[in-house]
Amino acid sequence: MNQAGHDHHHHTAGPAQPMSARARRITLWLLVPAVLVTALGMLLLWPRDAPQSTEGVGPERAFGRIVAVTPEACPEVPEGETPLTGCGTVTVTLDDGTSVTTEIPGGPGAPEVGPGDDVTLMVLEGEDGAREYSITDHQRSTQLWLLGAAFALAVVAFGRWRGLTALGGLAVTFAILLFFIVPAILDGRSPVAVAVVGAAAIMLIVLYLTHGFSMTTTIAVAGTLASLAITAVLAAAATAAVHLTGVADETSNYLTITQGDVNMQGLLLAGIVIGSLGVLDDVTVTQSATVAELAVANPRYGFRQLYGAATRIGRAHIASVINTIVLAYAGASLPLMLLFAAGNTPVSELLTSQLISQELVRSAVGTIGLVAAVPITTALAALLSARAAQPAAQPAAAGDAAPAEGGGRRPPEENRWAAFADDSSDGRN
Repeated sequence: MNQAGHDHHHHTAGPAQPMSARARRITLWLLVPAVLVTALGMLLLWPRDAPQSTEGVGPERAFGRIVAVTPEACPEVPEGETPLTGCGTVTVTLDDGTSVTTEIPGGPGAPEVGPGDDVTLMVLEGEDGAREYSITDHQRSTQLWLLGAAFALAVVAFGRWRGLTALGGLAVTFAILLFFIVPAILDGRSPVAVAVVGAAAIMLIVLYLTHGFSMTTTIAVAGTLASLAITAVLAAAATAAVHLTGVADETSNYLTITQGDVNMQGLLLAGIVIGSLGVLDDVTVTQSATVAELAVANPRYGFRQLYGAATRIGRAHIASVINTIVLAYAGASLPLMLLFAAGNTPVSELLTSQLISQELVRSAVGTIGLVAAVPITTALAALLSARAAQPAAQPAAAGDAAPAEGGGRRPPEENRWAAFADDSSDGRN
């Protein structure tokens, strides 16, 4: 009888060990090669020379605070011309204590200024050698810091520890963008290679930092890597087929003039890859977690049931995300669309222009990569969950009657470090 009781104890606690060992092996098999390849890629693509500022790119700038605004009557203009508005002078105290007087800024998009405003001024040299000042913009650092603090507080207040790790992931993303991706592209490295390696580095660090070392996260990493590769290949094929050069607006033209070594077509591809990463990891984490929850709630589900149920959820998610992507690109291109509409440009010409075609390619390629992420991630998660559930289902069949499907008590939440747990921590007595 004691022997029977001993055997029963091992039947109920035993499955934890093989599942933990399997999780650890699969995680390491996927994680170690991905980390090594990403680290090697960053080492080979790391910028050797710091980007040098192009001489004469912009005028000198100064910063100060407005102490007085003195409106004046505007001079008359010839009949038929648009009357002048907003005439007068502004007195500004610069950061070095110097007081200067300049005209009230005017024209389309000119900043509206008043006493107490912190402003940025452009400094030019006049014909007589004197320095002339012109207000170009407001200083916004204080307001942006306050907004950033409110953002961080809101995230931490709601997400608590998970929100704090999400902020850490955001900091990592900015660090990789600013210290690796941008300098490497300016240093003449292939923008596509830099984007793929940088996106992989962001994903590996941010996903594990935010969601912990678990099988759910590992499956999401594998699905994101596969979908990212598909997105990069499709972006290259679509860009070549549509004959996009990457030079379609004033910003890209200016970059071509000032940084001639940058491959603009490659930069377009890099933007597509990096832009798709944010939505990809959202979908892959959701699908991986969905399969895990379905497997816990329905221990007798096999691969087909898990894959089918999670795919139905994924379809609903994709349907809403696709609209989000299109609306995001449409919102960014709204001024351009208004400009074309005001000029009575035919719709066919509007859609086939390089600038709009570029956005259409971004949307289409990003969406295809997103759609591919659902079956890839769901299949991986369902396969591993179904295999892991098989040993656990055997004791129930041999012992008392199994609980109704989906009606059993939910086990405790998965330990986020379980994938790397030591065998000695499996709870055996």
